[in-house]
Amino acid sequence: MTSVRGLASAGAIAVLLGLSAGVARADTIPFQLDPAPYGNPNGSVDSLPAHCVAITGERPGEIRITGADPRGWGCYSAPLRWVNLSTGASGAARLSDGLNGIPPAAIVDTGSGQVAVVVLSGGRYTPGVVTTWVP
Repeated sequence: MTSVRGLASAGAIAVLLGLSAGVARADTIPFQLDPAPYGNPNGSVDSLPAHCVAITGERPGEIRITGADPRGWGCYSAPLRWVNLSTGASGAARLSDGLNGIPPAAIVDTGSGQVAVVVLSGGRYTPGVVTTWVP
């Protein structure tokens, strides 16, 4: 009886390991847009950094840029530029406006490879930059 339980346990572990190997894992890479200093070495006193994240692995060849705060808030609606350093593909997108309770976000089809994204906030903020591997 003990050998049957051991065999069943080993089989269950093998099945779980096999299933988890095929599941894609999303990676979250934080970055931020900093307030422009306007000559003040401590930064602008009236603006706080915008906390953004790049999320990869949700779907092959795609990257999602959104806010790092709970439920996706924290990043600003802004244009962005991207380049896939592995393939040479490049493009532009814009984070959504964050209206009707939906946080600013952009899903960009970059293809697989090493990707660099620049969020061009303009005005009171310096651009935010993130590089990551997109599966």
